[in-house]
Amino acid sequence: MPTASPTFRAIGTTNCVVATEPAQLDPALTIMHTELALLDAAASRFRADSELSRLHARAATRDVVARVSPGLAWVLGETLDAACRTNGLVDPTIGASLIAAGYDADLGIVQARSNAIGGRLHAAYGWQRIRLDRRTRFLTLPRGTVIDVGAIGKAACADRIAGRLAERLPGGFLVDLGGDLACGGPAPDGGWLVGVENAAGELVQTVASDGQALATSSTAKRAWSADGEQRHHIIDPRTGHPAAPVWRQVTCVGATCAEANSASTAAIVLGTAAPAWLEQRGLSARLEHQNGSILRTGSWPTGIDHQEAAA
Repeated sequence: MPTASPTFRAIGTTNCVVATEPAQLDPALTIMHTELALLDAAASRFRADSELSRLHARAATRDVVARVSPGLAWVLGETLDAACRTNGLVDPTIGASLIAAGYDADLGIVQARSNAIGGRLHAAYGWQRIRLDRRTRFLTLPRGTVIDVGAIGKAACADRIAGRLAERLPGGFLVDLGGDLACGGPAPDGGWLVGVENAAGELVQTVASDGQALATSSTAKRAWSADGEQRHHIIDPRTGHPAAPVWRQVTCVGATCAEANSASTAAIVLGTAAPAWLEQRGLSARLEHQNGSILRTGSWPTGIDHQEAAA
């Protein structure tokens, strides 16, 4: 019977791991804490001492060419892959837009502010302007660019941790980083039973995964007030504004968590065009509209949706 670890906070979210062999939970947690600490030190936008923040400080006044650490090169590569995969709908150069929208510190600090005043919102600088040589790890960062690895970094880290656990420990594992789920090792009989929550945190459906990853993007959870209006963290890179809140949240299935997250984020950005975009790519998703109605695409896993049953 799979056993879940206690939850813990890291990288601004709540995390845990589920193992088919309970004796492996402690070593699995040790690996998780190590990987999350490495990600935070390399790519946090909110730590002045992170490697990425130090690059941002240099790029404030000039173009920067620097050889980055393996950890930062890896996560930047993941975010650039997501940008390519979504044709720029997911763009790591939205950092300046997030800051202008008021998201310039940990979420708790941002949400605690009253009468916050943001900056001028403008389109992202453009992911194509970043140059990363993955062999030499040389990064070219144009002046004024602020990178946010955001949810793609978290989802890719879930994949990385799941892979590490499968390589180093016996049994199977389900890694949960703030609702981004990745699997490693053999699944339990019947697959991993995953609870899907709505934006209010209520369990609405249980689905089975035999190794596929799931990721959720929401306009409701990371939200705050600035300039007298409600804003959220999913930026439309084409405008620099928070994406129109057509969907309260979108959950996608993918071969990897990074792929699932890039799809769910792109769906939020696309708004009403999201279902067709997902269907064209054969992506399975559950989309929760602002009015509470549910739309599915692809072969979304079967199961009773309690939210629909209650409607």
